[in-house]
Amino acid sequence: MPSYLVETYVPQSEADEIRITARRARAIAKAFSRGGIPVRYVRTTFLPEDETCFHVFEAASEDAVGEVCRRAGIGSARIVPAVE
Repeated sequence: MPSYLVETYVPQSEADEIRITARRARAIAKAFSRGGIPVRYVRTTFLPEDETCFHVFEAASEDAVGEVCRRAGIGSARIVPAVE
């Protein structure tokens, strides 16, 4: 499955909520997969000094990742294909 990097701005004052958002995104991705749309939440990396958060997904499509992000409350996300 292709990988996608989701980049979003997260102020340091909201850093505590990143884990909650990541858990929500992981649960939604699992639900999508059970429903026949393959999506896997891989990991999160937060750069506090840059106030930037990166979420990595494996998914059948960028649209599927975008919908998981929307439902998980990952706002104003930039989604790009990624190669590891």
